[in-house]
Amino acid sequence: MLLLPRMVPRPRKPHLQVGPVVIPYGTEYDEDGFTAEDRLLEGIFSGAWLDQQTFPELEEIVTGILVEGFALIVGPPKVGKSWLVGNLALACAQGGRALGRIDVRQRPVLYLALEDGPRRLQSRLRKLNDDQPLPDALDMICTVEPGMIEATISAWMERHQDKAPLVILDTLGKARPQRRAGDDPYLADYKVGSQLKAIVDSIPGACLLVVHHTNKSESGDFVDAVSGTQGIAGSADSILVLRRPRKSNEATLAITGRDVTEREIALLTDNGKWELDGFTIESAEQVVETRKEKGHQGDQSLEILGYAKQHPIVTPKLVAAHFKIDPKTAGTYLGRLVDREHLFRIAYGKYSHQPPESPTGSTPIPLEVAQ
Repeated sequence: MLLLPRMVPRPRKPHLQVGPVVIPYGTEYDEDGFTAEDRLLEGIFSGAWLDQQTFPELEEIVTGILVEGFALIVGPPKVGKSWLVGNLALACAQGGRALGRIDVRQRPVLYLALEDGPRRLQSRLRKLNDDQPLPDALDMICTVEPGMIEATISAWMERHQDKAPLVILDTLGKARPQRRAGDDPYLADYKVGSQLKAIVDSIPGACLLVVHHTNKSESGDFVDAVSGTQGIAGSADSILVLRRPRKSNEATLAITGRDVTEREIALLTDNGKWELDGFTIESAEQVVETRKEKGHQGDQSLEILGYAKQHPIVTPKLVAAHFKIDPKTAGTYLGRLVDREHLFRIAYGKYSHQPPESPTGSTPIPLEVAQ
């Protein structure tokens, strides 16, 4: 736990000016020898003190995807959120590979599956674990008394505070209290999120991953996808947004947050089981871009683009010979790739994936090739 510089009690002025308001204090001291003004400033520290501190690296729960702190994973109903967090829970509890590719170390896990009963939960986890014995380090709860979710999480985390524990709450809607009439919606949401964040922040290396739903009408911004006001999203350290078209086994997981690299990775799902679409996080990011390119243009255009990226200069004649199509059709494909800004037309009938005049300091395309 971070220790702030120790305050030394000292005499203070008989009042404190806070903007236009004067707060009288007199000269009274509390039992520890501090004035009320001292108490207001007891969390203060200097730049010199901060500069001397050495802070531990953030605990990575799932490399490239999940770090310590309060995280939200959101997605529309029936997209497979519970199956995905079940995969993460099993991988972390027994130590192994999350999403089939990412090595994770073993740690205690509490899975609050509040939308399931033991029978359904057993069936899902056995399927995810290929009918192997479920790990002893995975604790589960399906029912929590109203108003006791925070106390429950706190008690379990304190029991495992030296082991960087992971708690998965599925779902927030089953745990959050009802908003009272007259409450400001944003402040009410922020209070819920802040209380959950305070629990996990008290345990170094711990993570609380909370399953939540997306807005019905979401924009392209990650944060806007979180259901409710911006209060819940604003209190979270990181946000993961799961998207999957109906009847498709391809999905994406967009990740953003205060202490994580913002990225979007490709996933695959097969009968409830999730895996990374690529051997590494970086290759899964490339798959997302490939999918987008394939969605904006046909398979033939994508193949021609790949061919062009392997050569400094291509022409309709070269493309036609390689793909066994006529030169006119090849020229049409190349022209479309130029219109979509995937290729550059550097001379009549000649195309490249590099601009004809590269930025200062880089190597330009040789003139004898471009002519």
